[in-house]
Order: sequence, then structure tokens, then C-alpha cells
Amino acid sequence: MIELVQQFVNQIAATSLAEWLAVVLALAYVWLAARQNSWCWLCAFVSTSIYTWLFWQVTLPFQAALNVFYMVMAVYGYYQWGKESSADTGIRSWPLWWHLLLIPALWLAALGLANLAASQFSSQHLWLDASIQLFSVITTFMVAHKVLQNWLYWVVIDIASAYLCLQTGLLLSACLFLGYVGFAVYGYWQWNREWEGQYATEGPH
Repeated sequence: MIELVQQFVNQIAATSLAEWLAVVLALAYVWLAARQNSWCWLCAFVSTSIYTWLFWQVTLPFQAALNVFYMVMAVYGYYQWGKESSADTGIRSWPLWWHLLLIPALWLAALGLANLAASQFSSQHLWLDASIQLFSVITTFMVAHKVLQNWLYWVVIDIASAYLCLQTGLLLSACLFLGYVGFAVYGYWQWNREWEGQYATEGPH
């Protein structure tokens, strides 16, 4: 046990300044997003630009590509939230049947992507990498459009991402994703409380 703790401390101490900065900004993004503060998108843009480089260095091509997408979505999300604020548009909720169709479709698409990438990359985690990428793409759109269930998706995505980072030596980032799980629960609670208030006064969205 002592050896494991020492190993953990040594790995944290060896974490690069770039990864530390990416982690701090990523935490700021989730906290601000849960509170519907549009500054979250600036934090997301800078953090994901750093992670694009970090993930490429450890041969996680889908994660690197995902973070390029996040950079674009940070700009889109900032625009979308500004537009919705001016239109006074609140939180939405998607019906269960939609998710029951979406989830298996994304898993199958991830399997296809992993098989295509297998000829170019040797990583043994390609299917998980691809799954995280596709689910994260859809879930980021859900955040940008203030869909309540995005936080439930993030709980699963963050646990899978923590495992993936742990397997590839990004220990601090693995801890970050585990921390995200708590933020996702908090975000769901915050948004659900507001949505219930909207539902009671305006009817379903």
C-alpha cells in the first residue's frame, strides 16, 4: 500500500506543467457549465487545445481528434448560449426512447471506427477510445443546447475516460475524470432543479 501511494505521488510530481494547466482549466469549465456561466467555453477552448497535443503524444488518436472537436464546440457553445440567453430559452429534456435508439447506434459506430483505425494504430484501447469520442461529441452538443440528460452521459464517459487515461500513464488526467463524475452529479442536480421549475410553470419542452 505504501509503495502504491509513493508511486502515485511520484507520478503526480512528474506531471507536466501543460497537463496541470489543462486539468485546472477543465475543472473550471465543468464548474462554470454546471452554473450555466458562459465563461466555461473559454476555459474549455484552452484546456482542450492542450489536451489535443497530450493525447497525440500517447497514441490516442480519437482522443486527440475529439479535443480538436471540443475546441470548435467551445466557440459554438459560447455562441449558442449567448443566443439562447437573448431568447430566454431554458433547459430541455429529451424523451427516453431517443436515448434508447442513440446509445446502441453510437456503440456500433464506435466499433466500426475502431476496426478502421486498427490498420493505422496499434493501441489496444481503440474501441474504448472511439466510443468515448462519439459519445462525447453528441453529449457536447447536448451541453450546447442545454439538454438535461447530458450530465448522465458524462458520468459514464468520465469513468471510461479515467480508466483510459490510467492505462496510458496520464495519472493526473485520470484523477481529473474521476473528479468530473462528482461535478456531473452536481450539474445534473442544478439543471434538473431548474428544469423542474420550468416544467411546472411552462409545461414540457
